[in-house]
Amino acid sequence: MTSADPAVRLDAITKSFGGRRVLNQVTLEVPEGCGFVILGRSGTGKSVALRHIIGLVRPDAGSVFVHGTDITELEGTELAEVRKQVGFLFQSGALFDSISVGENVAFPMRRHTRLADAEIRQRVQSKLDSVGLGSDYDKMPGDLSGGMRKRAGLARAMALDPRILLVDEPSAGLDPITSEEIDELLLGLKQNQKTTLVVVTHNIPSARKLGDQLVMLDQGRSVAQGTVEELEQSDNELVRAFMSSSHAG
Repeated sequence: MTSADPAVRLDAITKSFGGRRVLNQVTLEVPEGCGFVILGRSGTGKSVALRHIIGLVRPDAGSVFVHGTDITELEGTELAEVRKQVGFLFQSGALFDSISVGENVAFPMRRHTRLADAEIRQRVQSKLDSVGLGSDYDKMPGDLSGGMRKRAGLARAMALDPRILLVDEPSAGLDPITSEEIDELLLGLKQNQKTTLVVVTHNIPSARKLGDQLVMLDQGRSVAQGTVEELEQSDNELVRAFMSSSHAG
């Protein structure tokens, strides 16, 4: 990686499932330390684009770069090394229901480090404190509200202090107040830890708060990219209408 490399670059990514083209020649660059938002209506390929960044999906054509490394064909230990630099907050939080909240956050540390149990416990407690769940180490995921599960998922996604955090629909299933609280936690990571955020959403207030740069996808194509103000003044009527909505589906 050089100082000029973006944190993430998708180069002409094309992907189809079952004969349906979900992404069509999508190109985007995410600057280091940026809050980058991928916008679009449901079914436009937003989450598929996100999953390419961590190698959960491979493109049919095009290339994926993370910190200057082409990960398109990486497998095994090489891909695992890249993934250590990238956290992923899934819509549901994606917690393991059979282990405690604390052990969920500890899981990446046990899997990818050789830290002693006492050190892991201390680090997990710090992560839980940072998301407002300091007293919930021993609770089971089933005992948490939707917002608490999202917070716990965020703590686990940040367990290894990744340089990039991928976030899939952070406001999904949450009331507006809880959604705003999650946004504030994400904003804090960007501002205080210089974490690069790549956020998929169709929630416009969330996009305005988190997005230094935004890209809008429609029918698998990138139809606009720029700042909030630039998208608001886009020549594309669909983009302007989307940006003027409070919550677009």
